[in-house]
Amino acid sequence: MKTHRAKAKRIRFWRWRRNPLRRRSDRLEAWIVLAAWTLALLGGLLAALATQQAVRDDLAARRADVHSVSAVLTEDAPRIPPVSTSGYSDDKVWAKVRWVAADGSTHTGTTRVEPGTAVGTRITTWTDHTGRLVLEPASPTEAWLQTALFGAAAAMGAGAVVLAGERLARGRLDRRRLAEWDAQWARVGPQWRKRMLG
Repeated sequence: MKTHRAKAKRIRFWRWRRNPLRRRSDRLEAWIVLAAWTLALLGGLLAALATQQAVRDDLAARRADVHSVSAVLTEDAPRIPPVSTSGYSDDKVWAKVRWVAADGSTHTGTTRVEPGTAVGTRITTWTDHTGRLVLEPASPTEAWLQTALFGAAAAMGAGAVVLAGERLARGRLDRRRLAEWDAQWARVGPQWRKRMLG
């Protein structure tokens, strides 16, 4: 019984492939769709992996380029964070700090601190290899999130480009089919009308 069903399914599949109404453009369209989805999936995966590696390397290079230093506030930090026009605020304020570099030289600059931090308070800040104040590098969680987001965006972008190409190719096939139908109707239409009208 099972072999009979399997044989019937195979026969139905091959009949579908040998369907006399199925045109060459229909077969071409089926191959285009199959190839496009395969390329979209594989291309999206490769784009995601490459982007994630690039972001991971960039974040690792940034982490390697900066180091933490202990600094002292030289003024009281403002108590209220400024209102942002974009609506985003990390609830930190800018304040002046002083720190001693590894070579013993004293530097001053401004960095972001908690609101209301008093003068003389020791804080940890970050500098690059030139001794300039920089933002704190991304934490492992933030780095993972950035890597995942950029990878997902790259995958969607690569897939969208391939699928857009697939839609264009199918659109050309549709226009070609319509032109073929118009040409066939121009040949058959007058004969059909004669038979219908007598």
